[in-house]
Amino acid sequence: MKNPPLVSSQASLSMLPKLLTHSRNSIVVSLSTLLIFSFISMGGCNSRNDEAPLIEFNKIPPAGEGGVEQVAEVAGLVRGAQADEKIVLFAKTDRWWIQPGPEQPYTTIQKDASWSNTIHLGSEYAALLVGPNYRPPPTTPTLPTEGGEIKAVAIVKGLPGLPSAFKTIHFGGYDWKVRSASSNRGGAINLYNPANAWTDDSGALHLRIAMDSEKWRCAEVNMTRSLGYGTYRFVVRDSSFLEPAAVLGMFTWDDNAPEQYYREFGIELTRWGDPTNKNAQFIVEPYYVSANVVRFMAPSGRLTYSFRWQPESLLFAATQGDGKTRQRPIAEHSFTTGIPAPGNESVHMNLYIFGSSRIPLKNQTEVVIEKFEYIP
Repeated sequence: MKNPPLVSSQASLSMLPKLLTHSRNSIVVSLSTLLIFSFISMGGCNSRNDEAPLIEFNKIPPAGEGGVEQVAEVAGLVRGAQADEKIVLFAKTDRWWIQPGPEQPYTTIQKDASWSNTIHLGSEYAALLVGPNYRPPPTTPTLPTEGGEIKAVAIVKGLPGLPSAFKTIHFGGYDWKVRSASSNRGGAINLYNPANAWTDDSGALHLRIAMDSEKWRCAEVNMTRSLGYGTYRFVVRDSSFLEPAAVLGMFTWDDNAPEQYYREFGIELTRWGDPTNKNAQFIVEPYYVSANVVRFMAPSGRLTYSFRWQPESLLFAATQGDGKTRQRPIAEHSFTTGIPAPGNESVHMNLYIFGSSRIPLKNQTEVVIEKFEYIP
């Protein structure tokens, strides 16, 4: 009598009593076959294939500036994933942001190997296949690479769509793009409204924080070109009234230079949420190096802030008045270490909320930057 075909380990075990009635040799052959099939079956369920896991996108969102209020669907397949592994999604704007958000960092892989979720818009999108012990950061300047708990990484560019209708304004002889996407400056997500940045009949720039749809909306502009080494001057109308949670920044920024701390340096007018703090500072990133931050008290009235950027130094100064007459600086400091080289940086000016403030912002606020000047 021929041995019955072995379909699965369970079916083979159910036939074992019948097999025991046959000869010793028959029993040995049948049990050997059973063990081989059981081993194959167990191995197929619990071990990864020799081929490396692979992530595919089959639905790619359009490219967009980003922001917390606009999302799109993203979907794909993953091959070679284990039962306890998940997908982690990121979208890139000024940096990589976890998607759909920090409170929902994981995307489940379905039984048919598909995955899908909603994602905020960006210029690029990334999907990571990760193990059960991976804890993704809320945001990161560079994506993690394969290794350890990260089993596979796939990156795609957002699909081209309709040209973005960015609002631009002309100020100080230059064109500036007005921000609409959200940012995480100040320890929390800040929302922006392009209507909160404008120039008046005298040519002065106004930046405002105002309530819209029961949420505070901030303002930011950035120059559409890079200037490089030289002297930068900002004439600011009285800002001493700013609440402790408000921040006025005048700084440089380069999205593509994380290795140089985004070429960020500048002037920040704020008490960082504490009314007993001094209300202004000169800074060169990284801010956590104590020698890179110089705090001072900016008095009321019109003030001129400036920095002279050279290959081996950054000379900051704050003086009273509009800079037409030479006056002794209120504050002055020269940084000689950590000076970035020029790249694709541009000048930014923003008015936003320090999210970690122990005193929340209470009132709408507005600042006026009367003049910007660049001298090579």
